[in-house]
Amino acid sequence: MQLGAVLLAVLCPATAGAVSYAPVDRPGPALSVPQSALDASLECSPGVDHASKAPVLLVPGTGATPKDNWSWTYEPAFDMIGVPWCALTSPEHANGDIQVNGEYVVNAIRTMYARAGRKIAIVGHSQGGMVPRWALRFWPDTRSMVDDVIGFAASNHGTTLAAAACSSSCSAANWQQRNDSNFIKALNSLQETFPGISYTSVYTHTDEIVQPNSDSNGSSSIHGGGGEITNVATQEICPLDINEHLAIGTIDPVAYALAIDALTHAGPAVPSRIDPLTCAQLLHPGINPITWPVDAAQAAVDLETSPETKVPAEPELRCYTLASCASTQAKKKAKCKKRKRAGHKPKKACRHKKHRRH
Repeated sequence: MQLGAVLLAVLCPATAGAVSYAPVDRPGPALSVPQSALDASLECSPGVDHASKAPVLLVPGTGATPKDNWSWTYEPAFDMIGVPWCALTSPEHANGDIQVNGEYVVNAIRTMYARAGRKIAIVGHSQGGMVPRWALRFWPDTRSMVDDVIGFAASNHGTTLAAAACSSSCSAANWQQRNDSNFIKALNSLQETFPGISYTSVYTHTDEIVQPNSDSNGSSSIHGGGGEITNVATQEICPLDINEHLAIGTIDPVAYALAIDALTHAGPAVPSRIDPLTCAQLLHPGINPITWPVDAAQAAVDLETSPETKVPAEPELRCYTLASCASTQAKKKAKCKKRKRAGHKPKKACRHKKHRRH
C-alpha cells in the first residue's frame, strides 16, 4: 500500500448510521500523491499532443500493469488504426487503496486533456473500468474533459465473491471491491453517471470474478444520473461467446468491437451496429496470432503473483467523500491559523505541500 500517500491524506473515520456523501458539484481536493509519481505513471504513444482524434486512456485492472492488460492487445490495435493512447500504471499493481489509484486517473485525465486540446476517452478493465468513475464522481472538473468511459467487466458495484476472500485479511483493493464496501457505496452515491459523458459497460455472463453479472442489473451495469449508457453482455451479440473475466479485457473480439463502435460514434456503443461476423473471430485485431497464447498465459501469471500488502480491514473513506468534510476542514484550518497567530510551531497536520495541478 502507498503508506506515504495515505499518511498525507486527510482521513475521516466511518460514522455510525446513515452516511451523507459529498455533493456531486463540490470541487475535488488537491491531489495527495507527489506530482513526480503521477507524471511517471503515464506512458503515451505518439499523437497525443494536439490530437486529431480523441486519445484513449488505458487503465488496467487489479493486480495488473499496462504490460499485462494492454501491451499485446489494445496498444497495438490502436496503433494500427491511428488512435493515440496513454497507459496508466497504478501503484502496487493496483492492489493498494483505490482512492489513491483514483488520484492517478484524475491526473491522467487532466494531463491528456491539456496535451490533446480536446476531450479524451477512457478504456478500462475490471477495477480499471470502475476507478475512472471515482475520479469523475469526486473531481467534477474532470467531467468536461471526458467523452467516453468504456469498461470491460468493470467492478462498478463490487463483487459478492470478495466477501469470502476478505473474511480476515486481503489487499486494500479487494476489501474495497466487496459489494458491501464503504468504497462502493461512496462510488455510487447520489449519481452514477454524468451528463455529457457516454458510458459503455461490457460484461460477460461467464465472469468468474465480478459477480453477479447475469443481466443488466448486475455489478458491471450502471444506471441513471444523466449520462448516455449502454450496458451489454457479449452474449447478447454472440450467444456462444464464453470469454471470461480476463479474456473480456484482453482478447475478446466482441468487447473490442463495442469499444471501437463507441469511440467512432457519438454516444455509447450500439450493439445492433456490431457486425455478426465478429462472432466468428477468436481474437480482436492487433493481437499477434502466434504469440498470444504465451502473452495471455504470462498476463494470468502476473495477476496471480502480483505483489500486494494485506490489511485487516477496508481503508477508511477519505474526508472528501463525505458531506461533513468541508466543515471538518474549515475547523482544522481555523485551529491552524489560531496556533500561527499565537506564535506556536505548526503541528504536522497544519503543514501542506503544494502540488502542481493541470
